[in-house]
Amino acid sequence: MKKIKLFTIALAFLGSNTFAQITVTDADLVGVGDIIYQAYDTVPGTAITPGNTGANQSWDFSTLQVMDWDTTEFISPTGTPYASLYPNANICINEDGEFLYINKSTTGIELVGWGNIPVNMLLLPLPLTYGLTYSDGPNTIMDSSMENMFIPDSLAPFISLNPLHDKVDSLNISVTLTNDFNVDAWGDVTIPMGTYASLRVNAQETSTTSWSAYCSNSAGIAGGGWYPIPQQLFPSETEITNRYQWWSNDATVKFVVADLEVDSIGNVIDASFLTIPQTSAIAELTSNTFKVYPIPTTYQLNIESADADLSTYKMYDMLGNLILENSFEKNTKVDLSNVAKGTYLLNISTKKGSITKKIIVE
Repeated sequence: MKKIKLFTIALAFLGSNTFAQITVTDADLVGVGDIIYQAYDTVPGTAITPGNTGANQSWDFSTLQVMDWDTTEFISPTGTPYASLYPNANICINEDGEFLYINKSTTGIELVGWGNIPVNMLLLPLPLTYGLTYSDGPNTIMDSSMENMFIPDSLAPFISLNPLHDKVDSLNISVTLTNDFNVDAWGDVTIPMGTYASLRVNAQETSTTSWSAYCSNSAGIAGGGWYPIPQQLFPSETEITNRYQWWSNDATVKFVVADLEVDSIGNVIDASFLTIPQTSAIAELTSNTFKVYPIPTTYQLNIESADADLSTYKMYDMLGNLILENSFEKNTKVDLSNVAKGTYLLNISTKKGSITKKIIVE
């Protein structure tokens, strides 16, 4: 009888360790009224690695440093400027005057709009369980036409393969996005704020940019139409971003515990993690600390600092992709000749603090 009891206890102990992985549902994540503090370490060091796949893992990110941080408040879409465009949005984020609209449901968290621009981007499938794999896309997140100012009309027959075409009227840019998710590990992750039982999600984002042209005949003797632009003229581009994220059902968390971006060979190049308010870490600089002009701009942006401290600028598109970055002292000129028209966010930081400005490239 005693042996049976000991055997039963041993089985229970083994079962609790073997099947201790958690499930993360929409009820475990942020809602209206929550405030999240997120820190960034842009030089995480070689000691920070994504680790291994599998069960009962342990990840130690306690050495991550707070090099920058921000506060995200999740509010109701009701009363925000573009709420009527996104009736299915139930959460909104105000990022320096730019409104992000999110739909959180039992099946996932989806970004549905950025300002007045509709977006179809799955941020996280739900519920998260160990072994889950999910692919979303390709989804078109940009489909925009513009007047042709780049391709000579003489190339119209080369593009359309119609010898009667002699005019390239317009250009179209299309961007598609595919998100793949793989919940490949579970265990305990430690960040400076504490240790949390978490699921690890390998999230891979693949964006493809392609171009087409509207070709026609100036005399109206041949019909016009849209044609893919040959690769020799406007090559399509495919970019892959690979991240590892740790999500927990701990009631004190409600957001991604840690997020590591890795390069093509698996080295960690950027890290973010939950933190507490950093009242003495990175201050918000005043608007007169830096002079940024002209806005709107076309080919060049000037940045002038009020002091001689070493400064770093990072320019992001509206999807959060890093477009440009560099360091400078006192002033610099940013070459925008290879930057597409659109709206961007420019973050400038020094040892005293940071500031973010909206940049429009025309």
